[in-house]
Amino acid sequence: MEVVKKPLLGMNLLELKAVAKELGMPAFAGTQMAKWLYTQHVASIDEMTNISKANREKLGENYTIGCRQHIDAQYSKDGTIKYLFPTEEGKFVETVYIPDDDRATLCVSSQVGCKMNCLFCQTGKQGFEGNLSAVDILNQIYSLPERDKLTNIVFMGQGEPMDNYDNMLRATQVMTADYGYAWSPKRITVSSIGIKGKLKRFLEESDCHVAISMHHPIPSERSMLMPAERGMSIADIVELLRNYDFSHQRRLSFEYIVFSGVNDSLNHAKAIVELVKGLDCRFNLIRFHTIPNVPLRGVDDKKMEEFRDYLTGHGVFTTIRASRGQDIFAACGLLSTAKKIADERA
Repeated sequence: MEVVKKPLLGMNLLELKAVAKELGMPAFAGTQMAKWLYTQHVASIDEMTNISKANREKLGENYTIGCRQHIDAQYSKDGTIKYLFPTEEGKFVETVYIPDDDRATLCVSSQVGCKMNCLFCQTGKQGFEGNLSAVDILNQIYSLPERDKLTNIVFMGQGEPMDNYDNMLRATQVMTADYGYAWSPKRITVSSIGIKGKLKRFLEESDCHVAISMHHPIPSERSMLMPAERGMSIADIVELLRNYDFSHQRRLSFEYIVFSGVNDSLNHAKAIVELVKGLDCRFNLIRFHTIPNVPLRGVDDKKMEEFRDYLTGHGVFTTIRASRGQDIFAACGLLSTAKKIADERA
């Protein structure tokens, strides 16, 4: 019977040391493996040249690196690149690389599809195809051609990160651990719609930045855009956030896609000011990109600027996020691998 090899990618230092012990390798081999994985980014166990050939062979009989190269790439006129990566389960996930002067951000996915079914999101229209493993999440960085240029990671791709909490947390722990990428948590932002219990855990178990997908300040109206409002109200989310300190290293932001006639009025702006009063946070206004069979429309630049200026003028620091990769369907809310999955099944 063929041995199913386990991936080393995604393992923490204790787990790598346990692998070494299990195979009768020296105790320090776990540390060596961590360096080969997270510093050298080797593609095969044979490349771990300071581990003896005999031990590499033992390792290779039971384990694999777990990395997978992208199978497609689309290039935007603005420099954004959208990659398609295969997953451990034989599905596909999109990842967006966004260069910007001296910064380079990677928008990573945490699920194939999404359960949240927000009215304005193409990923939600795909439905839920499965959680990504920590290996799948990390592979979006590990196998990225521009990996060494990255300055920031945002969990704003396909899926709701808090709905895949354990794998998302494990991936961020590898990114920030001394044995891993040793990145500052300030380089990582995790976005969430607000999942009861999971958001609280994340605030207490991680130091990464937090971005909350608000999109509407009034619960009764927000639920029409975002069904998850019924599970954890935006009012409850803000109340929870008030228990944590965002005045130092950790940053709290709110994401707000602006829809014409839906959430763009002066009353909505006033409701935002009242909702987040006294909370140390910032707002990112996002342009809406039309998706099929959805009756929502975006607003013009003048309206975006007026909305921003009102919020900023009333003590809520607000910026308008530049839209990137729209021509390759890589902009906010446009990621979907439904067609690719359907093609594979055909």
